[in-house]
Amino acid sequence: MSKHDTSDLSWDDFDEMRDPRADANGFDAVVERAIGRRGFLGGVLAFGSGAAVFGSGVLGSATSARAQAAAFDFAPIGIATDYEIHVPAGYQWKTLVRYGDPLFAEADGAYNDEPGLSIAMSDKVFGENTDGMETFEVDGRQVIVVNSEYANPKINLPAASAGTPANADEVMMLKNIQGVTVMEVSGTQDGVSVVKDSPLNRRITHETQMTMDGPAAGSDLVKTNADATGMAPKGTMNNCGSGKTLWGTYLTCEENFNGYFGTTAEKEPNAGEKRYGIGGSSRYAYEVYDARFDISKEPNEPHRHGWVTEIDPADPTSAPVKHTALGRFKHENAEMVQAADGRIVVYMGDDERGEFIYRYVSNGTWAEGQPTDGLLSDGTLYVARFNDDQTGEWLPLTPETTGMSAAEVLVFARMAGSKVGATTMDRPEWIAANPLNAEVYCALTNNKNRGVKPNAGGDDTAVNGPNPRETNNYGQIVRWMPSGDDHGSDDFAWDLYVMAGNPTVYDNAYAGSSNVTEGNMFNSPDGMAFDSKGMLWIQTDGDDSNEGEFAGQGNNQMLVGNPETGEIARFLTAPNGAEVTGLCWSLDRKTAFVGIQHPGGSWPDGAGKPRSAIIAVWREDGATVG
Repeated sequence: MSKHDTSDLSWDDFDEMRDPRADANGFDAVVERAIGRRGFLGGVLAFGSGAAVFGSGVLGSATSARAQAAAFDFAPIGIATDYEIHVPAGYQWKTLVRYGDPLFAEADGAYNDEPGLSIAMSDKVFGENTDGMETFEVDGRQVIVVNSEYANPKINLPAASAGTPANADEVMMLKNIQGVTVMEVSGTQDGVSVVKDSPLNRRITHETQMTMDGPAAGSDLVKTNADATGMAPKGTMNNCGSGKTLWGTYLTCEENFNGYFGTTAEKEPNAGEKRYGIGGSSRYAYEVYDARFDISKEPNEPHRHGWVTEIDPADPTSAPVKHTALGRFKHENAEMVQAADGRIVVYMGDDERGEFIYRYVSNGTWAEGQPTDGLLSDGTLYVARFNDDQTGEWLPLTPETTGMSAAEVLVFARMAGSKVGATTMDRPEWIAANPLNAEVYCALTNNKNRGVKPNAGGDDTAVNGPNPRETNNYGQIVRWMPSGDDHGSDDFAWDLYVMAGNPTVYDNAYAGSSNVTEGNMFNSPDGMAFDSKGMLWIQTDGDDSNEGEFAGQGNNQMLVGNPETGEIARFLTAPNGAEVTGLCWSLDRKTAFVGIQHPGGSWPDGAGKPRSAIIAVWREDGATVG
């Protein structure tokens, strides 16, 4: 493998390749199985308001998919191991848009399997590796804004390049196919399509000019040779999860930004670079052709990425805004709610093994029709501590609590979280707030290093309350309820909604919680969203080998969970090799838009290279989907 040939590695494995850590914790040897140490078998879950946490599981009678199906308006489906998409009886699906499809007429025919995408048109087509997305209404038009998380150079570049950019033009092409797409979509159900040449269509790439606000904007930490003001960054990258503001704008979340930076000279990484995994060679050889990505020349450029960035879908001329008040880390998504007194609250997860869950609370309040100035730039960032007695608190990250400057707290939010004793988590991915009750869910996708290695900051990763299993390859979903049903409260109670697992392989905690059965089992919960009925949709990004400890779990999938009963049923299966990622609904709620990322085989065209895509799913009887 050449130093830039890393496209087959996951982002976590890429990080560990560049910055390997010791195999043993200094704080403890590898402990005995979590099930033996803490007695979590079957009793860790509580469902419904006020339920006891450590009593017997209330879902013990839900022993089959059929027993759980009563809560859902579809017949749950089985696993699949093929290269197709499967949905329940009475539902249909079709491809809405795939990587390389034109957003503008001038890009018609820009994509072919060989030689690939036209570089000149690469910023005028739908981007690669679709992820988080949201739907908006703009002057009566239906608009979807969607992230394109990363590139697959072995697929995206011409075959002659062998998966590594050969020149600056090919680097530019990779920059262009990532970022964010804004596109108008007309129709619904089987008639839904992208409106080519809509005045609202827009691509936002690694080169798009942006602005910054909040306490870190303009600080010395974000100034570069190209931007002495520290107020005008370029580009948003590795856009993973998303969010939607209460006032109708889009929040794109920058996740594995560290992999885009490298060095062309010997450089010993400093403490901040080590904590964020920056140094060595990049994933895409950007630093070879663009000094902006060379940390030996622009050491502060990485500080300008890893933020939540706001985009206005109604104004294609507007500059996206990076909100430094929300902290810099590997953002998965941004879930916005409102406190009882009108303050804005944003929940966020840092998607790396052993990192933290955060909350931002604005100082100002908001009501519909009021100005939004300062709501995402003037406030306090908090980090979560989960206690083993099922209580928790939000710890403020301020100069007073951390001994860091205001800008340092935000640019190095991970280090600030370590200073105040935040709880290390099993890769916090999507966070979803129940629209019908004051409760919030976070997908903790997996963590093979739980109880084995510390996190990148050396923090303890022994098993703990919300992360009760060592070498956790299955993941779980934690849920918290703010005190007084107020998202502005600094205290909360928590439980586990589900522990994923395999009851056909294990008879201990690795079998999963009592609402996991042979008929609905899964691993690695990732994307999540609530529908209008208060049902929780769960998407997976895990091991689809269907072998060993994952035997019988099949391809990645999308499930639906009932928050009141804990019941979970499988709704969709993806092609083998694909992640199911990103979910939103049409304005009339009759169509669900679902992301299919990096599919294997020959899907979706039946021939040629597989391409990531968004599909539309609808009910044959015309009823609402969510």
